[in-house]
Amino acid sequence: MCGIFFTYSSGSELAPSTELLHRLQCRGPDHVGKTSSKCSNGSLLFISSVLSLRGDRLIGQPLNDPHTGSVLCFNGEAWSLDEGNYIFGNDTEVVFDLLLQATASVDPLPLPAQQIQADEAVVNALSRISGPYAFIYYDARHRIVFYGRDPLGRRSLLSCRWRDGIMVSSVPCTASAGGDWTEVEANGIYAISSDSTESSEPLERHIAWSKKCDHPAALRLWKKTTLEDPIQVPMLDLNHPAVDALLENLRHSLAVRIVQLPPLHSNSNASTKLAILFSGGLDCTLIARIVHDLLPEDQDVDLLNVAFENPRVLKAAGATSSPTVTAFSQCPDRVTGLKSYAELQRVCPGRRWRFVFIDIAYSEFTSHRPQIISLIHPRQTEMDLSIACALYFAARGSGSVSSSTSAGLIQYTTAARVFLSGLGADELFAGYTRHATAFTRQGHEGLAHELELDYQRLGERNLGRDDRVISHWAREVRYPYLDEKFLRWALSLPLWEKCGFGQSEIPPRSLNCEGHCVLEPSKKLLRLLLWKLGMKSAAAEKKRAIQFGARSAKMEAGKTKGTQILS
Repeated sequence: MCGIFFTYSSGSELAPSTELLHRLQCRGPDHVGKTSSKCSNGSLLFISSVLSLRGDRLIGQPLNDPHTGSVLCFNGEAWSLDEGNYIFGNDTEVVFDLLLQATASVDPLPLPAQQIQADEAVVNALSRISGPYAFIYYDARHRIVFYGRDPLGRRSLLSCRWRDGIMVSSVPCTASAGGDWTEVEANGIYAISSDSTESSEPLERHIAWSKKCDHPAALRLWKKTTLEDPIQVPMLDLNHPAVDALLENLRHSLAVRIVQLPPLHSNSNASTKLAILFSGGLDCTLIARIVHDLLPEDQDVDLLNVAFENPRVLKAAGATSSPTVTAFSQCPDRVTGLKSYAELQRVCPGRRWRFVFIDIAYSEFTSHRPQIISLIHPRQTEMDLSIACALYFAARGSGSVSSSTSAGLIQYTTAARVFLSGLGADELFAGYTRHATAFTRQGHEGLAHELELDYQRLGERNLGRDDRVISHWAREVRYPYLDEKFLRWALSLPLWEKCGFGQSEIPPRSLNCEGHCVLEPSKKLLRLLLWKLGMKSAAAEKKRAIQFGARSAKMEAGKTKGTQILS
């Protein structure tokens, strides 16, 4: 994880504000570096901060090529090239070599043709990368600055334009050089020809992802939307081959993300390299259960569970605190989290699962509120804030844990730099209430349309915002459900192999359900797998949005709508 920054100015070199530089350093506390270059029309400045997570030594950024003067600022993880050639060690160096080779192959042609070739070479090189990233690459041979995000938009990148220049950064600041920050769209990359003689203004162009690119972001969400006989929806049960296929693909996605966890600092006495954003719901609990099968049992795993003191909820309930019942203990995600935690301990007894109680008082929320709003900019709705503040405090990782020597709790902050998140499961396997509504109204075709909308909006709505608040605490979040190979498999499944809408609500005999337990149709494939792995209680948990489960929604006014702009 890194913070990356670039400015092009037709005048003198434009440095980041003190505030912006501080935020870049928060993302990457292990190293901060910068390099600059002059062009015929102005100045270029590149800055990178580094959170070292790959390789056996720290590699500073920006990377500079001494032969060409080319520069790379890279924020993300390149897990493999061509979805098969896995990258071990430092991936930034591999990406830099890939881009240098691509632009070195461009023929010396007249300027317009040369630009087209360079654009195609860079896009084709990036299309080979599997993993989340944002980048800034200066091709000094051809005087072109390229920047962008991976096709899913899993890492933050913002831009701010004004008449005489442009600024590109992982994070915003409250005051810029005259423009406003916008999210860099993930539907391609952008290029600036720094030596254009036509104008003093930066000439920026958009380059769409190559038609040859087989990235899952370009795939549709279904192969077919209707059945020959829609009345006879195939039953999805434990014996369906998709259940075992889900396990195989999710295991692979998780293995890539946790097998090479970075070592802990030498001055740390902690034993935890990995933490999971843990509400106790279906998606994160399934991740935790499979992690247990992949990690050595002597490696602890922290389960980060957030609960807010919401005065609006407390007032409505007329609740009063007591030693056993508090505003935090009553939060739905705390109840569910402890329940799934207990089940994990029972099913996977050989590992130390550390449940971290992250309790956020209303006064603490209000003191951090301005910073959270600033970090999520240009996202600016009440819903953005309610989701982001839960992730912000979870990523800080400070709370309390059960003491091994007494009956009480002790203060604790996770040392893990790598977090796992279940984001993406709802969009792939139909987990939201609106998905059930779409099916009720328009069947599988309506459901497929709703899923596609959600999936395509992930980068724009969620991922950049979430990256900015989580990475502020020098943590990197990894999304197993958004792995390219996993996505390609999941998107190829018919909808009735992902969820149970339209199927009988009577549990199949193969479930061997106790009593009258019925698995919800939403994300039914995930529920079946978790049930098969022994966690029957968690498999039956209902979906609950993070802002309602942690009670971070509508902290100040009950009549506020999620779409309302923050004041």
